[in-house]
Amino acid sequence: MFDKLDFLQEKYDDLSRKTADPEIISNHAEWQKYIKELSDIEPIVNKYKEYKSVKEGIEEAKAILEESNDEELREMAKMELGDLEDKLERIENELKILLLPKDPNDEKNVIVEIRAGAGGDEAGLFAGDLLRMYTRYAERNRWKVEMMSLNETGVGGIKEVIFMLRGKGAYSRLKFESGVHRVQRIPATESGGRIHTSTATVAVLPEVDDVEIEINPNDVRVDVFRSSGNGGQSVNTTDSAVRLTHIPTGMVVSCQDEKSQLKNKEKAFKILKARLYDKMLAEQNAEIAEARKSQVGTGDRSERIRTYNFPQGRVTDHRINVTLYKLDAFLDGDIDEILDALITSDQAEKLKQVV
Repeated sequence: MFDKLDFLQEKYDDLSRKTADPEIISNHAEWQKYIKELSDIEPIVNKYKEYKSVKEGIEEAKAILEESNDEELREMAKMELGDLEDKLERIENELKILLLPKDPNDEKNVIVEIRAGAGGDEAGLFAGDLLRMYTRYAERNRWKVEMMSLNETGVGGIKEVIFMLRGKGAYSRLKFESGVHRVQRIPATESGGRIHTSTATVAVLPEVDDVEIEINPNDVRVDVFRSSGNGGQSVNTTDSAVRLTHIPTGMVVSCQDEKSQLKNKEKAFKILKARLYDKMLAEQNAEIAEARKSQVGTGDRSERIRTYNFPQGRVTDHRINVTLYKLDAFLDGDIDEILDALITSDQAEKLKQVV
C-alpha cells in the first residue's frame, strides 16, 4: 500500500509541475486532462501527508519517553502518543478506502426510472411519492432535474416516469437505489382502514457517453406517433412522440415529453443507451460472481430493498438492516443517512475482498 502511496505522491508532484507549465497551459485540452488527474489523486495525497505527519509525531513522542527524565513531560508525551496512535489507525483505514478501485460511473449524471408495481392505484401514488423524494433530494444537492418521460394514472399517480438528474457525483450517491421499494399504509380510498402493501420499482442508470456504447442505426426502428396526455397545444395534433425499438434486444423506449420530435428522439436515444449500458454491466457482473458478493445489493430490480411503513413512521433498508423513524423527512428528500450507510457498507465489503 505504501509503495502505491509513494508513487501517487511522486505523480502528484509531477502533475503539479505540468499544470503550472506555460506551454501546457496554452494547450487547453492537455491542461484539462492533467488538472483532472491532479484532482482525482489530491484527496489521497493529502491524506497520505496527514498520515506521515502523525507518524512523525508518534516518533517524537516515543523519543521523549525514551530519553527524557522529566516526569511531567513524559506524562504529556504518553497521552499524546495514545491519541496519535488512534488517529494513525483511523487515517490508515481512510487511506485503504481511498485506494479502493473507483467506479468509473461515480461522477456521472443519472437516469432514474420509477414504475408502479403491485397494488393498483396505490402503487401509482407511491411511485409519485418516490418521484417527489428524489426530486427533493436533487434540489437539496442543487442538481438539475430533467423530465424525459411521464405516464400518469387517472387518480394522480404515476404508471412510469423517467427523468435525468444532472449533478456531480449523482450516480455515486444514488446507485444503490435500484430495486423494489415497498410501502405499507392505509390508502385514502380504504374505508375499512386496512393496511395495504404496494410496490414500485426503481432503476438508476448512469448517463452514457457515445464513446462507451455505440448503437448501429440499422438496429433501431424509429416510429413516430401523436402525443397523448393531460392537454396542451401539441397533444394529439402533431406526430411529435417517438418510439425506438432496439431490434437485437427487443428493448422499446417511448418519449413524448417535448413538443419537438427531434428532442423526443434525442431523449429516447439517451434512455436506450443507458439501458443497453446497464445490460452490458449486468452481464459483466454476472460473469464475476465474487464481485457481486462485494456489493451492497445486486442492483436487480426484483430485489426488495426498502420498506416505507406509514403506521410506524419508519423506513427500513433490508440490505444493511438500518431502520429510521423519520418517514416524513425521508420522503421529503432527507435520505443521506441511509445513502451514507449503504456506501460505508459497500466499502467495508470491498475492503474484506481486498484483504
